[in-house]
Amino acid sequence: MSAARRRAPHERVHRFSLTLFLTSIVFLVLLLALGISSVSVYLLVRVGLIGANDGAGLGETLLAVSLASLLVGAGLTILLGKFPMNPFHKLILGLKRLAAGRFSTRIAFHGPARRLPVFTEIEQSFNSLATELENTELLRSGFINDFSHEFRTPIASIAGFAELLEGEDLTEEERRQYVAIIKEESRRLSRMAQSVLDLSRVERQTILTDATRYNLSEQMRSCLLLLEERWTEKELCVEMELCEHEITANEELMRQVLINLFDNAVKFADHGGRIGASVTEEEGFCRIEVFNTGEPIPQEKQSHIFNKFYQADDSRASQGCGIGLALVARCVALHGGTVGVRCEGGLTVFTVTLPIGE
Repeated sequence: MSAARRRAPHERVHRFSLTLFLTSIVFLVLLLALGISSVSVYLLVRVGLIGANDGAGLGETLLAVSLASLLVGAGLTILLGKFPMNPFHKLILGLKRLAAGRFSTRIAFHGPARRLPVFTEIEQSFNSLATELENTELLRSGFINDFSHEFRTPIASIAGFAELLEGEDLTEEERRQYVAIIKEESRRLSRMAQSVLDLSRVERQTILTDATRYNLSEQMRSCLLLLEERWTEKELCVEMELCEHEITANEELMRQVLINLFDNAVKFADHGGRIGASVTEEEGFCRIEVFNTGEPIPQEKQSHIFNKFYQADDSRASQGCGIGLALVARCVALHGGTVGVRCEGGLTVFTVTLPIGE
């Protein structure tokens, strides 16, 4: 049975309690109106202003009771109606503020409404909605700011060195150096654009498609070989503990996961250090670990490294754009898995847990 179906009986009880609350208010107003008008007419009869000894007098009395009940009921409705409607006015005002873009708006009910489960549910749902909208707006504005900053840096570098190349007193060595920098920054800009496109594509994807059965261990070996030039340049020791493991997954998405994890390990490993990977299976899940030696990620930054454009080490910002790990997290989530990081014993270890599938 789904969670929605389990909640349905409670939600029906809450809706019924709201109906009962509003009906009780109407009944109370009618009861008070009838009581007040009846007492008023009784007093008028007692003092002799209204006759009640004959048929005509009885008719006048009933008419007086009816008119008095109508007038008193209308007055009580005007006076008391605003109290049960206060929570709804507060809710409508809150919705108008959200529609105007004021996502910090929150509502809180007081008085008798606070004790009714349905108003507690409305309050919690509204505040949860407002929080999600506020977080989405913060992410959107942060994404635009970071995106603009990350792209502006290589563009400014390309433009600057292109202007230097116009100088007539440059040596051939300087020209080659400036051209090499322009090429590298152009490639960096291209990688960033491709990463943003890849992330945008997987963020729009809601279900996993094109899942096939393939050899995960072989894929890990080939992905690591793609970075051979880089880890050879840093004189890294590569440690791979791989038996043959098969998995049912989207091969292209998993390729992006592995390349980004290996790329991250190579980038942050200390010169002459170690990088490596291992795969284990347990109870229908496979556990992929990619590690590197080097400076650990500070504890306060570990919870942010999977955010778009976030980089824990600003000194190496020129080597990446802060999208790779966000892409990893999204691809893993599409597979129904989890990804995390820990630093221990001089190692930074990224762990991906995925269902093996059939």
